[in-house]
Amino acid sequence: MLAYIPVVSVLVGYAFGAVDYSPQIVQSLGALTGPDLVSSCSDDGPASCQNVTPIANLCCFEAPGGLLMQTQFWDASPASGPSDSWTIHGLWPNNCDGTFAQDCDPSRDYKDIAGLLEDQGAEDTLAFMQEFWVDLDGRNEEFWEHEWKTHGTCYSTLQPSCLPDGSPRGAEAVAFFQTVVKLFKTLPTYEFLASAGITPTESETFTLDTLVDTLRSATGVTPALNCERGTTLNAIEWYFNLQGSVLNGDFVPIDAISRGSCREEGIKYLPKSEDGTSRL
Repeated sequence: MLAYIPVVSVLVGYAFGAVDYSPQIVQSLGALTGPDLVSSCSDDGPASCQNVTPIANLCCFEAPGGLLMQTQFWDASPASGPSDSWTIHGLWPNNCDGTFAQDCDPSRDYKDIAGLLEDQGAEDTLAFMQEFWVDLDGRNEEFWEHEWKTHGTCYSTLQPSCLPDGSPRGAEAVAFFQTVVKLFKTLPTYEFLASAGITPTESETFTLDTLVDTLRSATGVTPALNCERGTTLNAIEWYFNLQGSVLNGDFVPIDAISRGSCREEGIKYLPKSEDGTSRL
């Protein structure tokens, strides 16, 4: 299948041509899943959503979902995750125009994600997920299964036929979770804000420009910030194109395609509650 996603189709409303790539992110993601599971893709092809000619090999070019969105939560009340870190929501392969597919292959709706990770030697990834990729109600396994079946199965470069010969069943899901964790580690949103003196507080509010400018200064790109009822910060979206395969390609950071749902001012960045009571 040919993938032809002309650049002009993704230039409406934001400019990829002026993207200031962030080396600290791009360089940190080589060989994402270690030496045992890597692709044979070259590193000189176009990044997803940046091609001007059709691409035939979708094992080495992410399509149609080449606009990757790494989402994080800030759950203050009820709280989830450490008090000094945002938590993982997922990594979604959106189409270049911002639309998306989901539940792309029910035959690969794997269950027992924890067991799958353990069986394939990814215990460190699982341990990290148990702290930083958590469900508010404690149903972590259901949360992980949902993220894999809804979004993970839609990656063209993670199709089983794209994996090295002899890969065990479910290896592409293991690679997906390892990739999400490693990408999340390059995006310590809490630290980016704290380094500029912006920490959770009940007594102060912030403008959208202050938050966005701080994050752009730290990374070179502009994320989208989302707020509950427009004023309580609770999520962030970081956007990427992918050069090569999810297995060991380069994640190229780009500006967000939308501004998010936060208002221009009066934004609350609340501390995570310890007793489960609401501060809203």
